Amino acid sequence: MTDEKATPRRRKQRTPEEASIDPAAQLMLACAAEMGISTAFSRADDMAPCNIGAVGMCCSLCAMGPCRLTKDGLTGVCGATIDTIQARNFIRSVAAGSAAHSDHGRDMAFTLKAVATGEAEGYSIRDVAKLRVVAAECGIPVEDRSPEEIANDLADLYISQFGQQNGAVVPVSRAPKKRQEIWEKYGVVPRGIDREVVEALHRTHMGDDQDPAHLLLHAVRTGLADGWGGSMIATDVSDILFGTPAPVLGEANLGVLKDDMVNVVVHGHEPTLSQMMVAASQDPEIIAYAKAAGAEGISLSGICCTANEILMRQGIPAAGNFLQQELAILTGAVEAMVVDVQCIMQALVALAERFHTKIITTSPKVKIKDATHIEFDEKNALTIAKDILKEAIDNYQSRGETRIPDFKNSLVPGFSHEYINYMLGGSYRASFRPLNDAIMAGRIRGVAALVGCTNPRIQHDSHHAMITEELLKQDVLVVETGCSAIASAKMGFLLGDAGLDRVGPGLREVCETVGIPPVLHMGSCVDNTRILTVLTQMVEEGGLGDDIDEIPAVGLAPEWMSEKALSIATYCVASGAYVIMGGYNPVEGRADRVPDSAIVSELMSSGWEEMYGGKLEFLGDPEEMIRRTLEHIDAKRDALGSVSYTHLRAHETAMNISYAVFCLKRGGG
Repeated sequence: MTDEKATPRRRKQRTPEEASIDPAAQLMLACAAEMGISTAFSRADDMAPCNIGAVGMCCSLCAMGPCRLTKDGLTGVCGATIDTIQARNFIRSVAAGSAAHSDHGRDMAFTLKAVATGEAEGYSIRDVAKLRVVAAECGIPVEDRSPEEIANDLADLYISQFGQQNGAVVPVSRAPKKRQEIWEKYGVVPRGIDREVVEALHRTHMGDDQDPAHLLLHAVRTGLADGWGGSMIATDVSDILFGTPAPVLGEANLGVLKDDMVNVVVHGHEPTLSQMMVAASQDPEIIAYAKAAGAEGISLSGICCTANEILMRQGIPAAGNFLQQELAILTGAVEAMVVDVQCIMQALVALAERFHTKIITTSPKVKIKDATHIEFDEKNALTIAKDILKEAIDNYQSRGETRIPDFKNSLVPGFSHEYINYMLGGSYRASFRPLNDAIMAGRIRGVAALVGCTNPRIQHDSHHAMITEELLKQDVLVVETGCSAIASAKMGFLLGDAGLDRVGPGLREVCETVGIPPVLHMGSCVDNTRILTVLTQMVEEGGLGDDIDEIPAVGLAPEWMSEKALSIATYCVASGAYVIMGGYNPVEGRADRVPDSAIVSELMSSGWEEMYGGKLEFLGDPEEMIRRTLEHIDAKRDALGSVSYTHLRAHETAMNISYAVFCLKRGGG
């Protein structure tokens, strides 16, 4: 008799074309299938998500459970109701996401301190102008002081924001005045970054906060500690140390790997490592070392948000987004994948053993079993970066067969909020006035920010692609960060006029006049704070209301997968934005079986909209995401009294038809 347990049933596997719309990814997935190698895509097919936990109906916060509340009237062993359980699970995710991005900001602040005191090898202050602007905003004296003196004081101030216990974190003062008043009204102004994360965990410990609305108030406070705290600090310091991004030319996709060079892929999120890897890779000593090993040199590329960090500042190519980390190794051409923190799959090590690739962890916070660990320290940054590259070069001779897909796209990244302000207003008066005027006149219908991850349970890049393409047709200006930006880069939307044939007439006119791509790459996922800054500056420019919630704008994370995405969504909603998340809803519940399981979803949509002017919704259908995005943008336009976009387009179409008929009657072309 056959033992069924010994032969588990295999779920249906998607074809490469069903798994991804990216031809490079499709090619590598076909190779993986042929070689019998698992990837995140095949593992997602094999493992069905828990249909109870996925919708927030399970509590595992104490040893009396886990408790599954699948029927009306059920409570946990402690008596916790479904709405309390969902709110607790959600705020814990927000706390984890806020901790991850804010800890990144803390590390950047400590690096700034080390640079200011001359203790960081290889680093310098690259943007003194931004240092002075940011310091002055924070009340730090800048006149007749050296950059190092100013940076030292700013670093001390930023470091203090993490342990601060009372008051308000400093970057909150940059938000529109009306927005700050709303936060004060509801008691959600973050007092200190670490304090809000710790309090979120305390409140969700067994036997603590058991009111879902009250829990969600602190979820907002914890999210704001990230968006208007740790993440904003991280972006400030990165710009000061490595330069504020401006447009550069780059490339994206697996085709950036080189057959005749030592390929080193940096993956993770912290720019301190990746920026120094760039410097080391260009050192004559390292280039000579690579040539002595038989290679033509070093080819450095990035995956995930590390890719965005070095792409937008130095034009270093992006090998791909989150779901391409395994696929890069499958090419057989990567000598080393050097990782720091966040979004790094443990599966990389087992996969690398099938090839010659070395997985090198570098952060004191992150080790992966059986990976090589070379700990990075800013005090010896350049020396350590060279040592890592030598490890990769020594591995070059172990390379076997390579299969690099011949797919890559050019792009222009680097649209910081400072550069957008400059390019719109020109050399003499940087201003958001032209953007505001274009929106009010109906040439630009509104603004959409597409951000976030890629998720193997959704066809790779497909939702990013579909939503971006359709919104551009509807004259919606799109700004992007993170893995979403890399998805658009691979579609050709981030290169000058290359994508303008797929753009509505009003937006096309603006793009051609200003000289910008139809999609603006604004950086890594931590740089979503740049989008908040743009929205704030649009408010300050006037004509689009006096707060962020009045602007015709929507935020979307069509393929989200991480807790950071939930923190980002929360602080954007609290800032006044309508945010749409793709995939599943972690607080959806099943209203047909458990009526109270809809309470938390309603609190985060209509409840938050009433309080903050923004709302959070989870939608699985990209067509519905597009419909609601346009509906929201048009409603905001109407509320502002702007020219009706629908009326304007209909008028232009009628004029074009009339002119065409006139030409035909006269025998014209």
